Amino acid sequence: MWKRGALLAGLVLAAASASAQTVVVVRHAEKSAADPADRNPSLSEAGRARAEILAGLVRDWNVAAVLGSQFKRTVETGEPAARQAGLAVEPVAIGPGGAAGQAEAVAARVRALKPGQTALVVGHSNTVPLLLKALGGPDVPDLPECRYDSMFVLDVPTGTMSRRTYGAPSACR
Repeated sequence: MWKRGALLAGLVLAAASASAQTVVVVRHAEKSAADPADRNPSLSEAGRARAEILAGLVRDWNVAAVLGSQFKRTVETGEPAARQAGLAVEPVAIGPGGAAGQAEAVAARVRALKPGQTALVVGHSNTVPLLLKALGGPDVPDLPECRYDSMFVLDVPTGTMSRRTYGAPSACR
């Protein structure tokens, strides 16, 4: 009898872990300051280096989707990770619904992933908190404009999140 109970418990545990989805949410890497009036700048050299570091960190995480906004800096931040996973960055536009609408669209895309898959989501200083909340994570404040090294790793089924840093430390804390 105990063998049947242990087997059932093992199957339930295996099913729960197989349905886990992980989402890595980051702010885009450092943007170029070549033209302060440019509302859609590319990444700076430091930003491109940080994007490569990010790709190295998620290399073994079964990344099945890389999502960003329509802005070059989010797409360029996600490109190295997408390329190594054989994917393209999927831009989810910040449109008429604003950042909240974009966060809901990203969350719907993440929920469509298969069990055990990981999504990398690249946002902005003011959209990262909305993205995390739409995915079932805890409240976090907007990121300071000078902060590029924050990484949030969220287990979607449980809402458990860890905050990490990656790459060179940002100028501010």
